[in-house]
Amino acid sequence: MRCAFLFASLFLVAAGCGARAGDGVTGIPDPSIATSLPASGDPMGARAALAGVGVTYGAKYTGEALGNASGGVKRGAAYDGLLSAYADADLEKLWGWKGLALHASGFQIHSTSHFTADNLNSLVTSSNIEAFDSTLLFELWLEQTFFDAKLSVRFGQLAADTEFLGSDTAGLFIANTFGWAVFPSLNLPTGGPIYPLATPGVRLKIEPGDQFAALFAVYNGNPVEPGIDPPRSREKYGLGFRFDDPLLAIGELQWNYGHGAEATGLPGTIKVGGWHHFGTFDDQRFGTDGLSLSDAASNGIPAQVRGNYGIYGVIEQQLYRLPGGAPDKGISAFARVFAGPSEQNPVDLYADAGLVFSGFIPGRGDDVFGVALAYSKVSNRAIDLDNDARGFGLAVPVRNYEAVLELDYQAQLAPGWTLQPMFQYIWHPGGHIENPSRPGTAIGDAAVFGLRTSINY
Repeated sequence: MRCAFLFASLFLVAAGCGARAGDGVTGIPDPSIATSLPASGDPMGARAALAGVGVTYGAKYTGEALGNASGGVKRGAAYDGLLSAYADADLEKLWGWKGLALHASGFQIHSTSHFTADNLNSLVTSSNIEAFDSTLLFELWLEQTFFDAKLSVRFGQLAADTEFLGSDTAGLFIANTFGWAVFPSLNLPTGGPIYPLATPGVRLKIEPGDQFAALFAVYNGNPVEPGIDPPRSREKYGLGFRFDDPLLAIGELQWNYGHGAEATGLPGTIKVGGWHHFGTFDDQRFGTDGLSLSDAASNGIPAQVRGNYGIYGVIEQQLYRLPGGAPDKGISAFARVFAGPSEQNPVDLYADAGLVFSGFIPGRGDDVFGVALAYSKVSNRAIDLDNDARGFGLAVPVRNYEAVLELDYQAQLAPGWTLQPMFQYIWHPGGHIENPSRPGTAIGDAAVFGLRTSINY
């Protein structure tokens, strides 16, 4: 009951504070199921009235069923649901404060089980909405722009995955790794400041022109209190506002070319970036006594490595544009690569790539389909630990990599309402780790089927 009251209060407060994707006239995001409802889902005109003074808001529900037909730890199925609400306010319109905006968002997450952990035990989480059941605040920030929006500063409760290292083209795919990739999510404490838990931070963005941008941010380095208990028990409502953890700093340079009405050629984007975490991390092989953690004589306490970092590159490119169609109709591709040190990271190399096709089906111009592949290499240090274990006579698999293939078709049933069947095949779940129900053997390759629907209001 307390959770429901918290979420309702958050939404009502946010609705009075702002909007994220409204058009500034009707307040309706694009696309939205509201445009298919009587009076555009705003019979009293309140949404349009708020938009007129700079306040817009919205909500989205995503529900899905997932199941693995083979492989993994066990077969089974689960349902995940996510209700998200957001609001934004243009405080220049509302209060006369030039260049100031306010944003708030929150989630209500529910599921029948933790599908990936219970059924697959893979590095990749099969769904990007899968998380612990909760009702919580996500982001809450102010943003001030300067010099005709060429410079902006954002501060408050921030999430890194809303602005850094992402690909718009990869947004079609359901596996979490095609958003915030496996590489940072496994190598940073609690995955970093990402869905569903943001953390206090400051972000600076410089946009000297239409083509180039530079982003820099500093966050509290862990969105929850350090510990071995699940995040759900350490941060229930997203209200921890932690300031006392080692910092995470991240920076990214962006080049956008071929965009805009006067541009020639096909559009694309290139991003390069990196991060540094100032905390300490467990050595993946050795203990504080200098012995391998696989050695029965070891004290079992991992040695500590000071600091951690990663670098990455992202490219998106439209390969083909349908003649006479909208600029976004055609074939687009993305590719990303991540790398970092082996000593303190379970994964030291990651890459993904995909193709997305839009507007190719006659009479279904808004339908999209695509294919993507992700590869996560287990770090050399972790592989050496497994080889140590075999040297000590333990019959355990040696980790090497995990790969996932995903196929998706997203059909638009109405503006703002989609239906999306999905298939994933996961090679070497967990990076080829031991199956807990069959000691001495690795978890079998898994075939996962899913069906998702999303309604945006």
